[in-house]
Amino acid sequence: MFEQILELIRSYPRIIIHRHKNPDGDALGSQMGLYTILRENFPDKEVYTVGDMTPRYAFMAYHPMDEIDDSLYAGALAIVLDTSAKALISDDRYTLASATARIDHHIFVETICGAEVTDTSFESCCGLIAAFAIEGKLTVSPEAAKALYTGMITDSGRFRYDSTSAQTFRMASFLMERKFDTADIYRNLYADDLSSLQLRAKFTLKIQTTPHRVAYIYTTLAEAAECGADNFTISRGMVGTMSEIRGIDSWVNFTETENGVLCEIRSNRYNINPIAVKYGGGGHQKASGATLKDRDEAMALLTDLCNLSEDE
Repeated sequence: MFEQILELIRSYPRIIIHRHKNPDGDALGSQMGLYTILRENFPDKEVYTVGDMTPRYAFMAYHPMDEIDDSLYAGALAIVLDTSAKALISDDRYTLASATARIDHHIFVETICGAEVTDTSFESCCGLIAAFAIEGKLTVSPEAAKALYTGMITDSGRFRYDSTSAQTFRMASFLMERKFDTADIYRNLYADDLSSLQLRAKFTLKIQTTPHRVAYIYTTLAEAAECGADNFTISRGMVGTMSEIRGIDSWVNFTETENGVLCEIRSNRYNINPIAVKYGGGGHQKASGATLKDRDEAMALLTDLCNLSEDE
């Protein structure tokens, strides 16, 4: 499956690893994991990681993002991870590279790179990187395995989501054989300080529901500024407050920012991905996102979610 990408890696002296904006655990885990695997198995090559950072998962970035000049893309291979659409890539200079490759597990939206492996049967991009290492017979250190395992945890919801399969546990078993501290992962991921718990309580009180079994939270720009948290924490971090409500099939978190309304959509019953794609986003069947123009567009998306239950 990865033959073409492995050949590209062997052919280029410089490799620059990209992933999506506002990185989650899977984006950072796959980026850090692949970075370490390439450094350890191809020590003669230059390997860089680029992109923005999310405070929530900053602990995963044991190698800081590199600040590199445009000139380094000449004669380089750019690898894009965990990204379904061009608009979502953090740092669009990947187009300057002499060759490009993508490894992704999201539902296909568009061709991004010259060589591509996209496989939705994997619960995470980290799982795909583990498979890449196995297929290529590459050494995986405890450091790389820990990064990949962390991303698998976050994208599978601690192995609870529908995307979790026998394949997931095969990859997890392969990684755990590298002997790293799983307790340290969970401490970083799930230990909350009092302010975080209070923030979640505040957002729980903001939940609204529709007659169509849809829950939603809408946070204005002023409300976001008042709560003092970053956009990722408010948007991706708070969508889970609606995940366990009995009788709710779908839920969506809207967060106003200076650059549009961040939208995180989830469902335990319906394929909500076409709705995200309709509004310029993407993701998975039951977990997708988009960035909307304004509140009116957000309410239009909410109506589309309500219509899912009416179409039964």
